[in-house]
Amino acid sequence: MRIAIAGGGIGGLTAALALHAAGHRDVRVFEAAAELRPLGVGLNILPSAVRELHALGLAPAVEGHAVTTAELAFYTRRGDLVWSEPRGRFAGHRFPQYSLHRGLLQQDLADAVAARLGHGTVETGRPVTGYTVHDDSASGTTVTVHTGSGDVEADLLIGADGLHSAVRAAMHPDDGEPDTNGMWMWRGTSRAAPFLTGASMAVLGDDRAKFVVYPIRPADESGLALINWVTGRPADGPSAAQGLADRKKEVLAQFGDWKVPWTDVPGLVAAASQIHEYPMLDRAPLPTWNDGPVTLIGDAAHPMYPVGSNGATQAIIDGRAVAWHLHDAPDVPTALRRYESERLPATRGVQEANRRMGPERVIDLAWQRAPEGFDRIEDVFTAEELQRISDDYASTAGFTVEALDADSPYGTGEPR
Repeated sequence: MRIAIAGGGIGGLTAALALHAAGHRDVRVFEAAAELRPLGVGLNILPSAVRELHALGLAPAVEGHAVTTAELAFYTRRGDLVWSEPRGRFAGHRFPQYSLHRGLLQQDLADAVAARLGHGTVETGRPVTGYTVHDDSASGTTVTVHTGSGDVEADLLIGADGLHSAVRAAMHPDDGEPDTNGMWMWRGTSRAAPFLTGASMAVLGDDRAKFVVYPIRPADESGLALINWVTGRPADGPSAAQGLADRKKEVLAQFGDWKVPWTDVPGLVAAASQIHEYPMLDRAPLPTWNDGPVTLIGDAAHPMYPVGSNGATQAIIDGRAVAWHLHDAPDVPTALRRYESERLPATRGVQEANRRMGPERVIDLAWQRAPEGFDRIEDVFTAEELQRISDDYASTAGFTVEALDADSPYGTGEPR
């Protein structure tokens, strides 16, 4: 079977590896960027996705440069603890949660694709711009994949081309522009001393402004770690900041007076080696991801607000799931229907939960209920309410202990 993948990001590369493991050898990945380089900032991979990386034999490479996340903690902007919980193996899961640099994860996947499928598998500088489905009674349903440098014939096209997916746009031409909640994010990385457990992910603030911080590389011999941080606040549009120095001033104007006992928020901003600015965007869930021999995965299928560490996590699971169903079903249409019926409802639930700010809503509620602060969190929440908020999101996102005690539903992932 001739398989084309639009997009060489985390979802597309995972799908290529999973398809190879399922026995497919004619796989081509079309990537718009001129080259794959380790760009970007930090992300988290939840245990549900680490399990799939483990099945593909990738976990040792990833763990070599990741932080094994110990806890997730929520604080007010004054640094008062609202809620904390252990994560990954520290919470009893079989698999860890990783905090790491997005570009290094993509490089791990790209290196594995080159080693297993061949160095020419990923064709850079070749964006997919659309497709045409053909239903021929003699040869079955095929698809012409339109790229920036000529058409390609395939039996299956997987759209893994992100938030602004050309494959999604061709499938759903009335989809329109992404949705926004009016929040803008500034994301940066800084070398600084580890904080709390040394492997903590912390979310501070309220519904007016948030600061998320976690290490993405372990501390080196100097005692400093690479720290990823993200700020969010309501804004009408992009700032006028030009360059790193201006972006630092922009962020410090909002967060320069935040004082937390266990880390230096303004110091992290001032030490940043890079700062990127983004609107917080998602898209409404689709009624279908399939169009004949074409399907969607990752942000092309279900872009979601960056809450709860689920963007890359769900893309990895999608890549494994679509490959599994292609192996397990008698034909492509049946495989894609089964893939969609499993993954579309699951990811819709995460999208909707993220629109409600997922587990981060505990700090929103803390500010709404106690805007002047509190001495005891028990005066603001019952322990049962806090636990319920956490458990509800874990259940929606599929990373309860019960869900992860079992082996992957998509097999071992070992090449056939």
